[in-house]
Amino acid sequence: MATQHARPGRNGHATASVIDVSPFKPSLVKAVFREVTSMNVSRSAAWAAASVTRTVLTEIIDGARRAAAEEARKKLIPGDLLSAIDRNIELEVGAKWYDHSPTFKGLTGVLYDAEGVIVPSRQRSRSRKAVAVVGAHRFEAGVKQMLRSQGVTAVPAMVRDLDGIASVFLTDLARDAAMVVREGGVKRFGSVSLVMSTEPEPAPAPDSHRAALSTRSGDGRTIGRDDILAATTIQLFGGNLRQRALTEAREASQITAAG
Repeated sequence: MATQHARPGRNGHATASVIDVSPFKPSLVKAVFREVTSMNVSRSAAWAAASVTRTVLTEIIDGARRAAAEEARKKLIPGDLLSAIDRNIELEVGAKWYDHSPTFKGLTGVLYDAEGVIVPSRQRSRSRKAVAVVGAHRFEAGVKQMLRSQGVTAVPAMVRDLDGIASVFLTDLARDAAMVVREGGVKRFGSVSLVMSTEPEPAPAPDSHRAALSTRSGDGRTIGRDDILAATTIQLFGGNLRQRALTEAREASQITAAG
């Protein structure tokens, strides 16, 4: 298999240097953030957000690759994505994309309006698309780079799904980071740990770390690295994926700050 982006292995130990050239550039990250907030985004925050998005997409592609390998395929199809999510609930991110993708048709249940009335599927498809859905194509180059790094390719429909999930996830991360700044820390979310029966329970975050995320310092106009880390704890369940994303984001921002 081709050399892939290094990340901690499933046993929690680093497989190699965690930092590689990110497939999602800070300029793209900042463009996404501008669509949901007028706050400034620091350089370290942009790199941290890019790193978290990369970590999440790496895990999704890895899960899909494993599903395809069971059928001796190196070209991923949407069914591999469904298999990856079915096997690891932590990968169920960017869910707003599901309503716009044929891959998930019939799997997302019924949608109700404000009065509790079921919204017909045709009406849903004609509704104004969210900015994250419209801008999903911007992630295609990065997604294809990540596929190559894992030694696979994907059919166009699978690439579109990965683009969409990346775009929606990063947009949600931006909204949550802006909320953390406005509210002065993480105020409304607890921690949920999902552990597979075959995996050890992840170590709990130190009290000092939880305290740092629940309160923040700053000017209230700029999203910083720690705001991205706090938003990550909101977006991801408290399992191995979240811990990996936080670790890699810290290292990414530290290295880029030193560079």
